[in-house]
Amino acid sequence: MAAKTEVLTLPEPLLKARRLTVKIGSALVVNAETGEADIDWMRGMAQDVAALMREGKQVMIVSSGAGALGRRYLGLTGSRLRLDQKQAAAAVGQPRLMQAWEGVFNELGLKTAQVLLTREDTEKRRRWLNARATIETLFDLGCVPIVNENDTVVTEEIRYGDNDRLAARAAQLVQSEALILLSDIDGLYTADPRKNPEARHIPLVEKLDAEIEAMAGGANVSAGVGTGGMATKIAAARIAGSAGCSTTIAYGAMLRPLSALASGAKFTLIRAQSSVTAAYKAWIAGTVVPAGEVVLDDGAVAALKSGKSLLPSGIVEVHGSFDKGDSISILGVNGCEHARGIVAYGADEIRLIKGRPSKEIEGLLGYTAGDVIIHRDNMAFI
Repeated sequence: MAAKTEVLTLPEPLLKARRLTVKIGSALVVNAETGEADIDWMRGMAQDVAALMREGKQVMIVSSGAGALGRRYLGLTGSRLRLDQKQAAAAVGQPRLMQAWEGVFNELGLKTAQVLLTREDTEKRRRWLNARATIETLFDLGCVPIVNENDTVVTEEIRYGDNDRLAARAAQLVQSEALILLSDIDGLYTADPRKNPEARHIPLVEKLDAEIEAMAGGANVSAGVGTGGMATKIAAARIAGSAGCSTTIAYGAMLRPLSALASGAKFTLIRAQSSVTAAYKAWIAGTVVPAGEVVLDDGAVAALKSGKSLLPSGIVEVHGSFDKGDSISILGVNGCEHARGIVAYGADEIRLIKGRPSKEIEGLLGYTAGDVIIHRDNMAFI
């Protein structure tokens, strides 16, 4: 068991990241010989995560393995299973996967939580907000979220297809500054190093381009039960990078791989082109067609410009029909657009509470989603 005072000093920019997302493939958590969860490896990962949490970091794990555990348990063999068989395997394997993670984290006095996502959860704005709020609350409560795709309900048409992209979307969802993809290879090479002795390791990618994407083809052939190769990792890095999240590709098939990074193990870092906050604000500001508008009095406009959130008391008019989670325009009484933001309430609800103090929201609506209509973190000035 890791010493309770142990911490990890990760290399830059992982060291500066407040929130990290770690993606773990099936080949790492499932013992290829027994078909059971590899408890020793998972225990080492839990120790690494605990050490990072003692430094004040928040860590989310995206873990494959449910399907692989379930297939062995059900005696399903062969590489071409039907969708219903894959979903049955996931249904059987997911509780076994979570039981294994819960066990190794409990040894360290840490709580875990299961989070099952579909692609729609990270692409439909209301579901995106609900998923984000749940995970934020888990972080606040000191839990380690364990994320997997909800394979028991999705169809092939709405699947991510691999957990590299799921991890990137999950990192984007919770605004991670760093995504770590643990692989069967220690990063990106100019060619497949297992076939070409002249292949060179690439420690840093400043910008993803066609040349880098060409290198990814074939450079990391899947070694076991996983579905992702280097090409999917580059695709994931592009998704994460667009949200201001850097991506690290590192070797995972060793006990305590995050400790190995702290001790100088090789990896490939793919830099994000902007910060998490800047990328998020740009995404809000870039909404092509806002779903509606709110008009503010002069005092509310001045409050927003001083860094405050939008309260119902400052709203004088509501235009359009929009839902919680939509991006809307924020106007002054002269019709000038000052900002755009993501609303915590729908248009009809805001019409009921506009001009009223926040303390009256619950009484007027019968519930509350918070004191603000648009939080300053969910607002971008135009």
